[in-house]
Amino acid sequence: MGFGSRCFCCCYCTIYMLMFMVMIASIIFWIIISPSSVKFHITDASLTRFNLTSDHNLYYNFRVNITVRNPNDNIIVYYRRITAIAWYKDNDFAFFSITPFDQGHKNTTFLGPVVFEGQSVMKLGSKQLAEYAEESRMGIYTDLAVDLDLRIRAKYGRFKSSRFNPPVVQCRRLRVPLIISNGKSPPSFNVTKCRTGYFFADRDADAGA
Repeated sequence: MGFGSRCFCCCYCTIYMLMFMVMIASIIFWIIISPSSVKFHITDASLTRFNLTSDHNLYYNFRVNITVRNPNDNIIVYYRRITAIAWYKDNDFAFFSITPFDQGHKNTTFLGPVVFEGQSVMKLGSKQLAEYAEESRMGIYTDLAVDLDLRIRAKYGRFKSSRFNPPVVQCRRLRVPLIISNGKSPPSFNVTKCRTGYFFADRDADAGA
């Protein structure tokens, strides 16, 4: 084997070993950090208006309060975009932009009230219309939902990630009372845990894989 061939093999082995060491170091770093997913809860929700007309116009005033808990000791989360999306029976009808914020270690942040107010076109099927009529009669709507579409950065110790989009936070099957000024106390809202998936995964990277 010539000198050039030996030099090439040596360089190849060195590069391979460096890549292997970086990979092992990254795995060890991730195991040490072992980040837990951020936890989201809807702590309160209410309606003061939820009127669907015969020409498919929905008039609404829907309010929610949200808590966000970062349970990690060594991760800071920088929320750079937060869009709340309101749904009824799998139909999105309103959007609300929440002010960006930074969240430190072991921190709970209260968001709210998030207020969806206005008018939207909503076309429901016959079965859904029957469900809407029954829920209106009962004064509590059982199929509302709120999603949170986020763009964040995360700081792991001294390392700060680039901006990425974690999985959409899904707060589903909310049972929301309609508050009417008739002297009666409205039904209470039960705190609802939202589904996050693995919060620190980039959903766009998964889609492109």
